[in-house]
Amino acid sequence: MIRLFAALDISDDVAARLTALMKGVPGAKWRPRENLHLTLRFFGEVAEPVADEIDSELSQVGDATAPFDLTLKGAGSFGGADPHALWVGAAENAALTKLAAACERAARRAGLKAESQKFKPHVTLAYLRGAPLDRVLGFERRLGLFEAPAFRVERFGLYSSITRKSAPSLYRLEAEYPLFGRF
Repeated sequence: MIRLFAALDISDDVAARLTALMKGVPGAKWRPRENLHLTLRFFGEVAEPVADEIDSELSQVGDATAPFDLTLKGAGSFGGADPHALWVGAAENAALTKLAAACERAARRAGLKAESQKFKPHVTLAYLRGAPLDRVLGFERRLGLFEAPAFRVERFGLYSSITRKSAPSLYRLEAEYPLFGRF
């Protein structure tokens, strides 16, 4: 079994800006630079034959998707009154939505169930444990008008994930898919 997800890497200059924002919230486990990404579709734990099928299906996505510019904008948290994650969002982007939908269709063709949650493009900055709600809300307010410079998306990747109890997850790029936009 292998745990997989499709994601966009974040440019180094935008990642540096995000890293500089990672402060001011007690109980936050800030993500290391190498873990900053924007998930297009989480596939979960799959057997090797399914992983191969996902790879095969994703390899066709780039033909129908042209490169595009992406802007990270705004911030928020997941979990409501008991927040468990801080994130920076993405500005509305039709090409990004189309790419995520193509990854969803690829997952379905590979035999996976439909994603139960609506796609909400974001980069997770921290996971929270016991973070004071007022500090989380202060972080959201402070970054409410945040906007990073746009960066060019010319490819996406299939990543494996190994979770660890006392350290951040390890992510490994398993395959990369260039965006060509030929069709």
